[in-house]
Parts: sequence; structure tokens; C-alpha cells
Amino acid sequence: MTGKGGGSRELKVRVKDRRKSQSSRSWLERQLNDPYVARARREGYRSRAAFKLAEIDDKARFLRKGARVIDLGAAPGGWSQVAAKRIGSDGRVVAIDVLPMTPVAGVDFVQLDFLDASAPDRLKALLGGEANVVLSDMAANATGHARTDHLKIMALVEAAAEFAREVLAPGGTFLAKVLQGGTEALLLGALKRDYKQVKHVKPPASRADSAELYLLATGFRRSGG
Repeated sequence: MTGKGGGSRELKVRVKDRRKSQSSRSWLERQLNDPYVARARREGYRSRAAFKLAEIDDKARFLRKGARVIDLGAAPGGWSQVAAKRIGSDGRVVAIDVLPMTPVAGVDFVQLDFLDASAPDRLKALLGGEANVVLSDMAANATGHARTDHLKIMALVEAAAEFAREVLAPGGTFLAKVLQGGTEALLLGALKRDYKQVKHVKPPASRADSAELYLLATGFRRSGG
């Protein structure tokens, strides 16, 4: 199998358990036939999402040796694994999630809702200084109503962006998951004032039928000027 998860053709796995709903069977079939799921298992990553971050960083190169990284919405830990591996032992990763996360070597984790009033100070104290990178793969529980889901995830992105503005060192990077339908103009305008470059990216590991995109802002300027 190639590095992109392609290569040799494999038989498509079908799930025939009629005790499961059609949606459950479809999800399970997608997982069983997903080359990134198989690759994550083979390479020891906790989720296929690890490859999304890896592919974005392969091009943007912000996870440098010795960097200080904050990972928002970290569980089950795929992004933290990639970050810790790429920044090396001289770097530092601090992660947070409302869900529990099995320890990752080189990562300090706090189980707490990022929207809790105490979360920003807890993260800053753990990091012990400015961050070079703030990552956010946070997602709100889906309601099935597109507009509501969009508003919920944008509220998380806005909170993450405000936190990044407080903690990033000059030249820092902010990467956050958003949904297609566009980043809100007000947030986009603020990011363009605060960063040298702002763009949307969709790595190959992000499923083509998924509405997710990633907002990548690089070259943080603290003054906003």
C-alpha cells in the first residue's frame, strides 16, 4: 500500500449484520474499507485524523523541532502523537479534551472542557510560556441540523482563535477545523489582521464527502498591525 493509502486494490468489505441499522452498517463499512484507518492501526496512531495533521504540516512545516504546541480537543490523541513526534524531546505539547485520553509520551494532558472559564489559565500554566502552534480539532456534538452544527463549531473556532491570540509567540501558527460553508467574515477579517497568511486547506486524509475544512493561519503578529 502506498504512503497515500492507495496502491494495491483490496476486496471491499461488506457488513451483513442485519441487527445493525443501515447507518451503522454504512459507517462500519466505511471504516473497514478506509486505507487511512488501516494505516493508522499499522503505524500505531490512535486515529486516522493523525494523517490530516501530518499532511497539512508536510506542506506548511510549522511543527518544527523544539516547538511548543497546544492541542485543543485532543482525544483520542492522534494529533498529539504527530505533534510530539515532529517537535522532538526539546519541544513541548500540552493537550486538553473534555473526554479522557490515554497518556501520550511527551504530552501533558488536562481533562477539561476548553470552554470552561479555568481552561485557558490551566493550559498557559502547563505550557509555562508562549506557544509556537495552537491546534484545534474540536467538534461539537452534531445535531443533524446543518446551520446549528455550523454555528456550534464556529463558536469553538472563535474561542480557539481568541485563545491563540493570547498565547502565541510572534510568527506562530493557528490551525483549526471548520465546516464548509465558509468561515465567518468577522473571524476571517480578524485572523487576516493578526496573521501574515490565512487560508483554508483540505488534506487528502479528510474524506471527500466530509464537510470539514481546516483553517490555517501562519505568521502571527501580536500587534495586529
